[in-house]
Amino acid sequence: MKKSTLAVALLSLSTALAGQEVKGPDGALSVQVELANGSPVYAVSYNGKAMLESSPLGLVTSIGDFSKGLTAVSHQVQPIDETYTMPHAKVSRIHYQANELVCKYLNATGDTLQIIFRVSKNDIAQAYRITSPKRTHCTIEKELTGFDFPSHATTFITPQAPAGDGWMGTKPSYEEEYTIEEALGTPSKYKLGYTFPALFHIGNDGWVLLSETGVSSQYAGTKLSEGTKDGLYSISFPEKEENGGMGDATVTAAIPLLTSWKTITVGETLKPIVETTSAYDNVRPLYEPSQVYKPGRATWSWILWQDRSCNYQDQKTFIDLAADMGYEYILIDALWDKQIGYENMPSLIAYAQSRGVDVYLWYNSNGSWNDAPQGPHHRMDTAPARRKEMAWMKTLGVKGIKVDFFGGDKQTTMKLYEDILTDANEYGIGVVFHGCTLPRGWERMYPNHMSSEAALVSENLVFSQYHADREAQKSTLYPFIRNAVSAMDFGGVFFNKHFSKDGVSGVERKTTDAFQIATSVLYQSGGVQHFGLTPNNLKEQPHFILDFMKNVPVVWDETRFIDGYPGKYSVIARRYGNQWYIAATNATDKVLKLDLSLPWLSGQSLSIIGDNEARTADFKQGSVNKKGTLTIEMQPMGGAMVFTK
Repeated sequence: MKKSTLAVALLSLSTALAGQEVKGPDGALSVQVELANGSPVYAVSYNGKAMLESSPLGLVTSIGDFSKGLTAVSHQVQPIDETYTMPHAKVSRIHYQANELVCKYLNATGDTLQIIFRVSKNDIAQAYRITSPKRTHCTIEKELTGFDFPSHATTFITPQAPAGDGWMGTKPSYEEEYTIEEALGTPSKYKLGYTFPALFHIGNDGWVLLSETGVSSQYAGTKLSEGTKDGLYSISFPEKEENGGMGDATVTAAIPLLTSWKTITVGETLKPIVETTSAYDNVRPLYEPSQVYKPGRATWSWILWQDRSCNYQDQKTFIDLAADMGYEYILIDALWDKQIGYENMPSLIAYAQSRGVDVYLWYNSNGSWNDAPQGPHHRMDTAPARRKEMAWMKTLGVKGIKVDFFGGDKQTTMKLYEDILTDANEYGIGVVFHGCTLPRGWERMYPNHMSSEAALVSENLVFSQYHADREAQKSTLYPFIRNAVSAMDFGGVFFNKHFSKDGVSGVERKTTDAFQIATSVLYQSGGVQHFGLTPNNLKEQPHFILDFMKNVPVVWDETRFIDGYPGKYSVIARRYGNQWYIAATNATDKVLKLDLSLPWLSGQSLSIIGDNEARTADFKQGSVNKKGTLTIEMQPMGGAMVFTK
């Protein structure tokens, strides 16, 4: 293990202020903060084991350097005890208890930096506040926050893609593959660092999940730098080429200035990782919802029928599918402006409403940061055009929009996200983002934020056998990383044997039907959940599968980790009302038998959709034994869906 410079500094007592410590309510999670020769540093331990070794803190700004030459002024610790609700998340009611440490320092020019740590049972939130007696604003040029991991840690992290890379110049869009148990300091694919969230395995000592929250128009979305061989990963601002080169890669805001929150979730097992609410605990709604945004399921022709399906008749077919399934929405995807036409949309939308189905419409975010030909174009990137379009949608009763192909994480791009959400709320429109950044606390900050992509999702199954072969593996990564911190619009559940309209050509699906059923619960999508069902599925699938898909919830009151290991298998439980749903998937090439610990369901009867040896789906009744255990068996790339009555 690396030598801790923080420990050395503590022993020498050579700093102006003795080290400060703040612990979570149960005392297991601890953060130590101090000045080491005028530079702030911190370390994290859990049950006495090092999770982060001495790591840097500080900012470099246009009004001075807040990373060195600091003088300690004061510190204060106070408890936080709050309860709040989340209508479109993995848990509906949250009781947040933490202890907050605020350390106050002066820099060489007499301006103040507050370093804030909030420590709950398994989560740490860290931010900075700059105040000045004579300045009205400043630019943050660099954030020095670092995360120095013990040398034996390994990574499950995903690289930052180059600006303007990918199809039609649409990246970065958080659609890269994760490392699996990679050594610290291994160069990333593009040598540009890594996007949030990022999972680190600290060997036998536990797990650490890093992420960011509280990013609005007042900040940029940050990322992790390349790691050093010693295991130090630092905060980096966006690349200057992002967003088509428009806007600065720094942050400028009024003083007092509060940065985004960096979150650190720590646990000896993956339970705190899966169940964390760190993305929401320290942010607040930025406006009141103009209405109640109704959660729901949606059909979606484009995923398997592709661009040509965006025509009047095919959309009616999928409206009928949504009505037959009892789904609340249909997403009318890209190219509707040309292939259906604005003039025909009123009658199509009225038809959907006559069948009890509401409409989401797709839009290109494009200003000048992508070359994607799909339209509508230039309806979302400026306020006059956006508000005119939303007023038109409101007259027709459109309930939501899916906006695609954003250009990066700069502050100017974050302002565009915020402007779209804010204007949409005024017109009663829910928003889903694709080709986008990680939503950083947005389910709570923006009440009409319904979901976001920001992952390598279902469209890649359609485009490439490579990704279809790894579909099961992804299902055992996302619950522990991407989906742990925010809703994720994966757009899954496929019953066609091939990812195509006819179901007999194109990329072959390798996962079982029970696996597909499991992902409807495994992936938490927020306020709207798009499914890859097609009309033929109504005739081909047994009634127990269709009945389940007709009644599966979208939002959840509770989420629990049951079992799993990233890249191998996953078992997640979710509760809606009094009903429990336990989703399991197997990414291995072997039959996997698991004894699930479900003590709160001891003695209860359950329904189980699982794999048989022929890799088709079976339905059976079962029960949790008196010891609180249920045994399930999954085929390779298979799954199981267990639910209470």
